[in-house]
Amino acid sequence: MEKFKVLVVDDEESVRKLVSTALEGENIKVFHATDGRQALTMIEQGAFDLIILDILMEDINGYDVISQIRAQGIDTPVFLLSGMDTDNHKIIGYGIGADAYITKPFSPAVLCAAVKSHIKRYQDFLETKESSIKLQSGPFVFNLKTYTFYKDDEQIFLSSKELLLMKFFMEHSDQVFSKEQLYQNVWNDFMVDDNTIMVYIRRLRAKIEDDPDKPKYIQTVWGIGYKFATAD
Repeated sequence: MEKFKVLVVDDEESVRKLVSTALEGENIKVFHATDGRQALTMIEQGAFDLIILDILMEDINGYDVISQIRAQGIDTPVFLLSGMDTDNHKIIGYGIGADAYITKPFSPAVLCAAVKSHIKRYQDFLETKESSIKLQSGPFVFNLKTYTFYKDDEQIFLSSKELLLMKFFMEHSDQVFSKEQLYQNVWNDFMVDDNTIMVYIRRLRAKIEDDPDKPKYIQTVWGIGYKFATAD
């Protein structure tokens, strides 16, 4: 199993070592940054599962770092680390997007427990987010964000209209549609052209079927139309 990656940002070497020792004992890979500018560069260059960020640093402080990464749409969990135990500092931290505010001195064991808990929730969130932008059926995946189509994890290049037709089929798996219904829903036209429908069905079968002459997925329902079958 791949190790989770945590970025620890603090200008005090003793704090970095304390956090690193605790996390590495939990099989977490730890990366170090000594200031905000270095942290931003590292965040731009690679993804982390969690960031532990000191507030009081020269040049770019922790508040500025978290504000910048949140403005870029980076939703990685961030723990703010600070010796300032005041409600005002905590309110500012949570207000700009911190997930936790850890006050120095802290218990390494409690910090580790919090880190693992937040990483798990973040991974669950990413899985949910990923599944929400995909249509999946059997060996096929349609990425709704990039409008790309895959079979057995290999991309199959479809034309724009082929993509729309495949998307419609996958959104309505095992439902039978007449040529008229396909034309209305995919072409947004009520003037049905039988030849056009048949041409695109033939093209899709040639690209996605193991044997286009004996289609397993895009099936003809005689006397009615077509359906996208999900079961063998």
